[in-house]
Amino acid sequence: MGVVTVSAPYGAAGAEIAPAVAERLGLPFHDRAIPAQVAGRLGVPVSEAEANDETVVRGLWRLVASLGTMPDPVGGVVPDVPLPDARAYREQTERVLTEIAAGEGGVVLGRAAALVLRDRPDTLHVRLDGPRERRLAAAVERSGRPREEVAREMAVADRGREAYVRHFYRRDPAEAGLYHLVVDATALPVGTVVDLVVTAARARGIGR
Repeated sequence: MGVVTVSAPYGAAGAEIAPAVAERLGLPFHDRAIPAQVAGRLGVPVSEAEANDETVVRGLWRLVASLGTMPDPVGGVVPDVPLPDARAYREQTERVLTEIAAGEGGVVLGRAAALVLRDRPDTLHVRLDGPRERRLAAAVERSGRPREEVAREMAVADRGREAYVRHFYRRDPAEAGLYHLVVDATALPVGTVVDLVVTAARARGIGR
């Protein structure tokens, strides 16, 4: 059935587009269930797995902080306290992704899945992106929250995702060569982007 991996920075509508693609293709959407599986394998609380997960904003900053103490974006300093081994979480996440691809397939949001599954032929790797200001404007419109608050959260999320991929895979997550399809999700309606991804996935034989 295959796998569609979706990489998306903050404000590029990944959380809307990825599950919609999964529904259209008749495939499961894998997001929150991944850290739960990782937690079960490592014998730790789900909250600990989420704190080391690539798509959880709080966890992103915590992961970056585990690589060296740095300022907290909302003030103060992230304490230099012992944290679970981030590599163990990464390795288990990779195993879960590999099992998804070998099994029922699905649509995976984040987790550097395009890199983890890059050698599999039954995949479509998608990057949703857009200029920072347009992503910020879209996020403000969707959330209805103050622009300054959203901008702070966006900076932490984007920085964390990039740090995760660069640290563990030595690549830039925005590098176009990692993906089969790169779309400016801020320039097109969500429905149009979903159509593009679904069409590309079916062209690669992915879906029910």
